[in-house]
Amino acid sequence: MMKKLMAVIVALVLALSLSCAAMAVSEPTAAKVNPVVELDSGKLMGFMNGDTYCFWGVDYAYAERFQAPQPVEPWEGVKYAQSYGCISLIPDQTSVGTDEFYWPHRYWIQNDHCQNLNIWTQSIGETASKPVIVFFHGGGFTNGSSIESVAYDGQNLSEFGDVVVVTVNHRLNVVGFLDLSSFGEKYAGSANNGMADLAMSLQWIHDNIAKFGGDPDNVTIFGQSGSGSKVTTLMRMPSAQGLFHKAGVISGGSATIQTNDSSARVGELTAQILGLTEETIDEIQTMDYRTVYAAAQQALTMAQEEEGYVAYSFGPCADGETVMSDFLDIQGMPVIVRSCFSESANASYKTGDQRHNEWTEEETAAWLNERFGDKADALLAEFRKLYPNKSDANLYFYNNSHASVVTKSDALLQAGAVVYDYQFDYEAPVNGGVTAFHCSDLIYVFHNVDLPLCTIGTGGDENARRIQDQMAGAFINLAYNGTPSTSELPWSAYTPEGRELMLFDVTSQCVNFDDVAFNDILNG
Repeated sequence: MMKKLMAVIVALVLALSLSCAAMAVSEPTAAKVNPVVELDSGKLMGFMNGDTYCFWGVDYAYAERFQAPQPVEPWEGVKYAQSYGCISLIPDQTSVGTDEFYWPHRYWIQNDHCQNLNIWTQSIGETASKPVIVFFHGGGFTNGSSIESVAYDGQNLSEFGDVVVVTVNHRLNVVGFLDLSSFGEKYAGSANNGMADLAMSLQWIHDNIAKFGGDPDNVTIFGQSGSGSKVTTLMRMPSAQGLFHKAGVISGGSATIQTNDSSARVGELTAQILGLTEETIDEIQTMDYRTVYAAAQQALTMAQEEEGYVAYSFGPCADGETVMSDFLDIQGMPVIVRSCFSESANASYKTGDQRHNEWTEEETAAWLNERFGDKADALLAEFRKLYPNKSDANLYFYNNSHASVVTKSDALLQAGAVVYDYQFDYEAPVNGGVTAFHCSDLIYVFHNVDLPLCTIGTGGDENARRIQDQMAGAFINLAYNGTPSTSELPWSAYTPEGRELMLFDVTSQCVNFDDVAFNDILNG
């Protein structure tokens, strides 16, 4: 009798449990409320990713092809800001890059109307007033986008430093920089429209970022590779004055800027190749992009042969209106300038035989002689002074790009900036050891070592995580306090006499990096 009673009780309990479980399954989970920010132009709905507020594909301007950017027209209702916006028209990509394993890319939908940005923030509302960090992508002035690299994702940096992170798209190559000024006032600024886009993005940030928890009076901009030059160009633009307060010039950024001596001629030849005249020039606005790009490339070659001016390429030029030839007011502005250990080293010696950490003395000597010839021994003696903790084999991969950093730093210093130099020296423990190459440090600056695709190329070990904390922390401290120096990692400002340089590596430190003798031997 007792056994039967217990069986009944167990059955009832089980039935009740199953019933409750069924009720729990059928009961809908409360949905997260997506954040809505109301701007003067209209309402934007973003989304939550964990505790981070995300607003993607936000239009900051609008422009017809070859025309100056204009403010966004107000809209009714709510716009969704939950997916990336279109990127600039770019040349066809026909092969996979050799760096894809270490530096994974993303490609996206292209359109003339690509003036949009992405925002990651930990707070919304005007009371937060957090520092704003704005990133301009690489790819020269021809390729790239705000999402081209997986490393450009701004969420981890925003969370790590409690800052507002913004990444920006803008017009590139011919749609951003073809000079059609010879064809009338309508096209007067066409040679610099891509840069005018970026200035407009900073104006939008100034006018609106407080609604996303940002401080419009504390904006740090930085750009890598071609966008190092975008940053130094913004320093020459009256329309960008006062819209940013700190900067980073990351592997790129010329101390000078090309003039528009040849740019107008390139535009004239492009129109000629396309069969256009002053009366029919407006047809170029609706022509197939790839047809226009091919004609412009042909025109560029023709102009260089015609004028013997080989330095001109698609990109900004000093026209005296949109872009000046000299830096404007950057007095006291803190600016980070950087390079990488291998930087843009030729691929033939950037990877060696994937076992350079195992080379014997004889193998090391053979590789160094292959690259440097009879200068190898003298360069090795100087390299050991600069890098007492690195193996002799590392000289084979060294790009000595610090010389260009010094040139840029001197120019910025002369213009009144406070300059902080660094070199990224960390060798990732993958494929036998991959020395620091052009772009590779951005994974660490964005604090994205643990993103799955980025971990592949970094090894994702404790060294990588410590270095990302140091590098991201330096940029965050720059944004908050105007200096990348921290109590954990002191960083002295650059002077021509001291040649102060932060070396980010397994053991990071700021040193006096006197590589004059090394460069004299190399270039002698």
